[in-house]
Amino acid sequence: MTTARPPVSRRTLRVDPNAVLAVVAVAQFMVVLDATVVNVALPTIKRDVGFSEQSLSWVLNAYTLIFGGFLLLGGRLADRLGRRRLFVAGIALFSGASLACGLSQSEAMLLVARGLQGLGGALVSPAALSIILTTFAEGTERNRALAVWGAIAGAGGAVGLLLGGVIVQVLSWRWVFFINVPIGALVLALAPRIVPESRSESAAAGGYDAQGAVAITLGTIALVFTLIKADSWGWTSGRTLAGFAIAIVLVAAFVVIERRHEDPLIPLRIFSNRSLAASDATMLVVAAALFGVFYFCTLYLQQVLGFSALKTGVAYLPLTLTLVGASAVASRFVDRFSPKPVLIAGLLVSTAGFALLTRIVGHGDYASHVLPAIIVLGIGLGTSFVPITIAATSGVAGGDSGLASGLLNSTQQVGGSLGLAILSSVSTTRITSALHGGLPASLALTHGFKGAFIVAAALCAVGVAVALALLPRRPREPGDRRIAELAMSFTRCPGAPYCGHLARVVAFGRRVRGGTAQS
Repeated sequence: MTTARPPVSRRTLRVDPNAVLAVVAVAQFMVVLDATVVNVALPTIKRDVGFSEQSLSWVLNAYTLIFGGFLLLGGRLADRLGRRRLFVAGIALFSGASLACGLSQSEAMLLVARGLQGLGGALVSPAALSIILTTFAEGTERNRALAVWGAIAGAGGAVGLLLGGVIVQVLSWRWVFFINVPIGALVLALAPRIVPESRSESAAAGGYDAQGAVAITLGTIALVFTLIKADSWGWTSGRTLAGFAIAIVLVAAFVVIERRHEDPLIPLRIFSNRSLAASDATMLVVAAALFGVFYFCTLYLQQVLGFSALKTGVAYLPLTLTLVGASAVASRFVDRFSPKPVLIAGLLVSTAGFALLTRIVGHGDYASHVLPAIIVLGIGLGTSFVPITIAATSGVAGGDSGLASGLLNSTQQVGGSLGLAILSSVSTTRITSALHGGLPASLALTHGFKGAFIVAAALCAVGVAVALALLPRRPREPGDRRIAELAMSFTRCPGAPYCGHLARVVAFGRRVRGGTAQS
């Protein structure tokens, strides 16, 4: 998540860069913490609010689709209207929506509030990164700031797993949202006093492509909604066909708008960069597999194995540790070889990890049926994140660096939502069939989750094929390094954001050490 154009602005007098970094890092800590905590709390939310197995995925998708759809527009607005202004507005919206989430008494209220959270996040994230880029000079100073930023965000994700479990177990799921309110209030009180205002003169001359953002967001929402409801409506029913038709029309409208708009949200010319186009296509498919796996693995641990929310958070820690180690190795391999072979190796290992999850059984145990899979997944995903980010920004002009990294992140969010919709439909169909066949609830749930893991493994295998066929093998150029660093400063792992942040900490730590040695 980054701005469409990272511009240069004048630094106002009496600005304390470290204080600025602290304020925006706390805000990002809140956003990452919320995403991780919600993942752990899903089974409890389902039980207390009354979500069905089919509709529960919207607790994630309502946030993700709005966030991904408006991310690039948020960056454009921050550059034009003022980065601090958009940052403060986004924090206010995110905090207010968090309060509404915690007070929700129905599915509709919670989902609307989650959508507003996503819109707030789409305003906060690109504005926060732009504030860092305009506060710290390029080079070692900025690299250190981004490393600190990544470490704090990564800590938010890792702490969120454990803190979320404690909150859900000791208090209630509502407090996973209420916790954002005091953090947001603190940021709102400090930001006007500490963070300087800045704008981009070049962006001020451009226009707003709000129509494009609305069209692509509504199009993906229509597609995801139809995929989720198709099982109950019938795949050939009039409502299902109408839903798909509406989605196609809206996506086509988005393409037309981008072609005709003077200052489009996504200039279609950027896809002439083969490395970028192939990387985004690969990310779309891999995110579709990954998002659903974390979702269904959480449900399996709590609904079948009987784990508490806290124990679920602890269960994911081996994944975090293996991912951090693998990403450190991947960053070295990418420098030595090219991104393509490292990415393909990582995706092959990830596919094996997804396949291992298909071994789950209704009376299984964590050590035998889950732990080996998440360790393999950690190795595979850690080996994949760094090269796919580098490949998506290779050969991109400096003026398009923000667009390239923002596009990769938006692709993550949209792909994750589409994948969760597909996997949810498969899982629900298998669960319903198993229950009608007389299987006990635990076995029926396992049967459904296993189907989702099978599809996830197939999707990751498709990602391997896409990368193998379309991604060019080109060495990493020195000019690509800065753009890739900006992209990785906001790379997130769909469904488990802490993974992307912790992987980034390793990559930036290595760069900071290198920059310090040179100086």
